[in-house]
Amino acid sequence: MIKILKYGEVSGAEIFARTAPETDVAAAVAEIIKNVLEKGDRALYEYCEKFDRARLSSLEVSEWEIDEAMALVEPEFIEILEKAAANIRAFHERQVRSGFEIRGGDGTVVGQKITPIDRAGLYVPGGTAAYPSTVLMDSIPAKIAGCREVVMVTPPNAEGKVSPVILAAARIAGVDKIFKVGGAQAIAALAFGTESVPKVDKIVGPGNAFVAEAKKQVFGAVSIDMIAGPSEILIIADAQSDARYVAADMLSQAEHDRLASAVLITDSPDLAIAVQTELERQLSLLPREEIARASIENNGKIIVTDSIDTAIDISNEIAPEHLELCVERPFDLLGKVRHAGSVFMGRSCPEALGDYFAGPNHTLPTSGTAKFSNPLSVDDFIKKTQYTYYTKEALGAVAREVAYFAEAEGLAAHARSVLIRTEGEEK
Repeated sequence: MIKILKYGEVSGAEIFARTAPETDVAAAVAEIIKNVLEKGDRALYEYCEKFDRARLSSLEVSEWEIDEAMALVEPEFIEILEKAAANIRAFHERQVRSGFEIRGGDGTVVGQKITPIDRAGLYVPGGTAAYPSTVLMDSIPAKIAGCREVVMVTPPNAEGKVSPVILAAARIAGVDKIFKVGGAQAIAALAFGTESVPKVDKIVGPGNAFVAEAKKQVFGAVSIDMIAGPSEILIIADAQSDARYVAADMLSQAEHDRLASAVLITDSPDLAIAVQTELERQLSLLPREEIARASIENNGKIIVTDSIDTAIDISNEIAPEHLELCVERPFDLLGKVRHAGSVFMGRSCPEALGDYFAGPNHTLPTSGTAKFSNPLSVDDFIKKTQYTYYTKEALGAVAREVAYFAEAEGLAAHARSVLIRTEGEEK
């Protein structure tokens, strides 16, 4: 059963403390990356057979396989995917940046231009599970940014096939190439390229501990979005909240992973007890009860505090991935929220809306990193390039000042590169 604690009995840092995985994956991942670098496609085929129990004749998903998938997926679900994609596009199109240019009247021009990265790599978990929402959330911003190519990797099942809903989402989102490869080996292939898989400029998307470790190890050779930890939700709820709704929202994250963390902070002791009871009732109804129960019992908490304002302070301290404000006037509190990946407002806004349909991105910073990082966005798929132009006269007007600055730092060649243009060679 989930613990009920009074604030003060647990620190902010301990609220999202969770049991850690025991397996040390770093060495195994390093070996996988080394093999992919040395053996290319051959390593990918071997790992696919070893880990996915699939013997492939080709790594790339063909157009006819995607056509077949579109025919297999229920038309109703295709329509839902298209509506979700439209919402995601509408939200992310507002993130598109423009460059700027400042022209001085003295012959100077400075500016910044925006250029999309050429090739984005998208990792989508697969095999025994299918996450078409990840396909939409991670590829649509890349396409809006203007990436020339979006390359997706996802593990096949034992028959060597990719889930039809994954392929349908990829078609709707405009993914350019899809490869049947998963795990750390897929990250290595995207980072360094093989005979079949092209090298990308940035890798985005969630994965297990091996995928996260691989992203960490290839960073530098390629950019990555983030190192995401287990999913987490923090719900701030007042006395008028419905315990059934709160418990359901906590379990929506707990069913992800035994390491996921679901926390309620409330100013109502009665609600705390009601949610504790409701969690037990709803757990028994879940197909993934074993996973959700491990998450709730090991990493879940209910914190009773003196006020909702104190709950907001606690939330800002721990910077949750998902924050629900289950209160009557959530917009009164939004301005007080400084650190959170994504905020869900009011009693009729479960976090699952953000996972699938509303439009804001569901790839979010975890483990307190919302204090300094952001949800996945169009910005993740662009580069900013600065430029400067000075006429000869404009350079002459500031040459002595620039040279003085350079000499103050002990960099005589810097100073000379300016003065040689305005005063000629020194005698």
